[in-house]
Amino acid sequence: MDSHYDEFGNYIGPELSDDSDSDGGADANDQQVRSRDVDNGTAGMDVDGDDAEENFETAIVLAEDKKYYPTAEEVYGPGTETLIMDEDAQPLEEPIIAPVKKKQIEADRGKNALELKVSEEYLRGLMGNANLVRNVAVAGHLHHGKTTVFDMLVEQTHHVDDAIVHADDRALRYTDTRLDEQDREVSIKAVPMSLVMPNGAGKHLLFNMMDTPGHVNFSDEVTASYRLSDGVMLVVDAVEGVMCGTERLIKHAAKERLPICVFVNKVDRLILELKLPPADAYHKIRHTLEEINAIIEATYGGDENAPFADPVKGSVCFGSAKYGWSFTLNSFARLYADIRGVDMDTQAFARRLWGDMYFNEETRTFRRKPPPGGGDRSFVQFILEPLYKIYSQAVGEHQASFARVLAELGVTLKPKEYRMNTKPLIKLACTKIFGDASGLVDMLCAHVPTARGGAPAKVENAYAGPLAGADGQSCVNTMRACDPNGPLQVMVAKLYPKDDCSSFDALARVMSGTLKKGQNVRVLGEAYSPDDEEDCAVKQVTNLWVYQARYRIPVEEVAAGAWVLVEGIDGSISKTATLVAEYGEEDAYVFRPLAFDNQSVVKIATEPLNPSDLPKMVEGLRKINKSYPLAVTKVEESGEHTIMGTGEIFLDSIMKDLRELYSEVEVKVADPVVTFCETVVETSSLKCFAETPNKKNKITMIAEPLDKGLAADIENGTVSLKWPKKKLGDFFQNKYDWDILAARSVWAFGPDEKGANALLDDTLPGEIDKSLLNAVKESIVQGFQWGTREGPLCDEPIRNVKFKILDAIVADQPLHRGGGQVIPTARRVAYSSFLMASPRLMEPVFACEIQTPADCMSAIYTVLSKRRGHVIADNPKPGTPVYTVKALIPAIESFGFETDLRYHTQGQAFGQSYFDHWAVVPGDPLDRGIVLRPLEPSPVQALAREFMVKTRRRKGMSEDVSVQKFFDDTLLAELAKADAGIEGIM
Repeated sequence: MDSHYDEFGNYIGPELSDDSDSDGGADANDQQVRSRDVDNGTAGMDVDGDDAEENFETAIVLAEDKKYYPTAEEVYGPGTETLIMDEDAQPLEEPIIAPVKKKQIEADRGKNALELKVSEEYLRGLMGNANLVRNVAVAGHLHHGKTTVFDMLVEQTHHVDDAIVHADDRALRYTDTRLDEQDREVSIKAVPMSLVMPNGAGKHLLFNMMDTPGHVNFSDEVTASYRLSDGVMLVVDAVEGVMCGTERLIKHAAKERLPICVFVNKVDRLILELKLPPADAYHKIRHTLEEINAIIEATYGGDENAPFADPVKGSVCFGSAKYGWSFTLNSFARLYADIRGVDMDTQAFARRLWGDMYFNEETRTFRRKPPPGGGDRSFVQFILEPLYKIYSQAVGEHQASFARVLAELGVTLKPKEYRMNTKPLIKLACTKIFGDASGLVDMLCAHVPTARGGAPAKVENAYAGPLAGADGQSCVNTMRACDPNGPLQVMVAKLYPKDDCSSFDALARVMSGTLKKGQNVRVLGEAYSPDDEEDCAVKQVTNLWVYQARYRIPVEEVAAGAWVLVEGIDGSISKTATLVAEYGEEDAYVFRPLAFDNQSVVKIATEPLNPSDLPKMVEGLRKINKSYPLAVTKVEESGEHTIMGTGEIFLDSIMKDLRELYSEVEVKVADPVVTFCETVVETSSLKCFAETPNKKNKITMIAEPLDKGLAADIENGTVSLKWPKKKLGDFFQNKYDWDILAARSVWAFGPDEKGANALLDDTLPGEIDKSLLNAVKESIVQGFQWGTREGPLCDEPIRNVKFKILDAIVADQPLHRGGGQVIPTARRVAYSSFLMASPRLMEPVFACEIQTPADCMSAIYTVLSKRRGHVIADNPKPGTPVYTVKALIPAIESFGFETDLRYHTQGQAFGQSYFDHWAVVPGDPLDRGIVLRPLEPSPVQALAREFMVKTRRRKGMSEDVSVQKFFDDTLLAELAKADAGIEGIM
């Protein structure tokens, strides 16, 4: 065989047989095999497995013919449709099966939930009796201890680990549920808790309490809390006393008709920080209460029923939430009776523990004059001196003497407890001495009405419908009676995001009827009315909870008077809403929108870093609008998305939520700006008129400044167009000295019913046809409100302007005087009369309250002077080494002010800013002679021009006002003849 191949392996042997012979031989062999199979009965059967495997392995199969996976028909059966895609429709970064996302927005929600000392069933039972429920908002200035008060109450109503209670380095901060609240140590959201607490007689009551933010930027959360509450517990720092936030909260509570009781917190600071003698500490506390009463008296105008802070009447509670103790005069008197083991009239004793009352040791009586040898007031002798003794002994670390002091008070501690650090030792001793917060509970019971008792005032203040039962509103009487069997009426005041931030739960108060899980309800939005039912949707209540800050208690139904967290209804809610039964009264009315004591005047523009993420950002902005009551989101004509808020920290919190929770995209932010208003400083130089496009109607109007103070009266609701004409006329005649014709000819306020502009019909019946004018009244009012909503200078609202209709020519036929003709014409004539009345810009001005040492005063004046600000008052804070400086600063100059302030004072000064009023910007915005130089600060008289031009540029408008849009050709010709000096605006 080797001879048939050469050394390279090539075949060199004899020629092989023909292929035909080979094929023939193979065919013959195949025939023989087939015949054998038939004979053996194996025809059609599979060959041996080994032979088949051998044949498969040796077969040559092209790559494109190989089969790696079974077909869809083999897997799913016949009839399966197979689609071939050129590319994956799902992005590569998106997983095929998305994991369940739970965003960490709150601290320990659902984890380490504290256990109530009473059963959940007992709490649910108390919710069903409106006479045992009290709804209270806990309010106060920043860092005055509201959250710490809640910690004290949580520790007394829940089973809390002793290691947490007696921690020396950190506070519980149980109601600061958000992570950023824990980091900033500032409350951002109002958080409710339902606490079961005993009063002095041992009877347990349910208190729905809301922990509200103290920072003035988040005052909208306080407003939402006030809407749900029947009373306010005002927390005041004993050292700082009354601050700007305290004063605003008192005035806001008076506006909402809520009773006030006071908790004087941080009394320990008088002892440990200021180290005041007991007599001086008494005067400091008394001065703080006098400041509060002065504000209440000024707010209520000398009303005898004003809620003055009076310790004798039990409306004041003293305490230190940090150290876990509180008392009223009555509870302290009961404490003395228990310690002494005597039976005495504790109320009579309590009345003698405040004011200029002195105890005579010899006669054992109380007198209003000090004894001959001198002596301390009873509050100092019986209350402050024992407190000072407890603190001094604990701080002094004399165990034996401290034990003797505690023994006199009937308290004993274990030896190891005396070795605790000072703070937990004082807290432990005080909690054993004072016990629970029964004194605080007694104060709330005496001065805050029950849910049933507070319902009538709540209905009158918040319900937008007619209050007389004769008008078909049967639900009004059941709401006043807080009837659980009446028609369903639920007031939604606030929304809270769920864990994944995809939807919201609504915090509401049931005003009438009973809300049940699984029930279908009609959700009425703020714009709903019986005449316009568009803002209405039917939703199913999927879940009900009692909201307990970091955990929730599920309930099946909630009766009138209680607070409840509702799931499944947020889809159609923007800010607030009203829930009624699905098939309830057809002419249902809603509860009024929240009346805030602050305004959103700071504005930022946002856009996504990746343009394709715009839909996500827009959805996030929609959720921001729900989450923050005072947030306003808007799309400008230029296409930019803007957010308006109350201040820098407010917008900073919004942007954090937008980026991390609601849109989860990178968002770019423009430099902050402020909103402006447009106004006039003179009366229109000429009568301005405008004709409708069909030349069938003509309206003549002038503009002039509104009377001083009237804008505030309109915005505060002091005057309303819903009043009878005679009452309205008397108001304007008596307060603003209007003539009777003008007083009774007010058509509308604008841009809404509480807008700071007025439209007057100054025509005479003998000169025009009043019936025709009244036929187009609604259209003229709509044009006026449209114009005042977006002014001609830079599309900002008009303010403080009175528009007077002097003449009107109205077509006889209704076809020629339709809204499409009259509304744009009324807007145009309002603009033209506005531009002829020396238009000006108005800017928001912030009020600042700064706490600073005396040696930093000059630095504060320097910082303010660089920002067009000025000081209006600087006074020392009594009993402290601190000065309180009150100043005004334009909002547009306030960005970075607090940081600048801390820098120049080495962190010793701390201030807060909030909206105070509107002020006219210096200069003429229509003066084209002013040259704006880039990167250079403009002089004061050029500010109005600069603000207008830059605002128009930002909104995508031309730099100057186009007069041709607002003036008819015939009016321009008349102005030119009269030489009215319009060249400045042409």
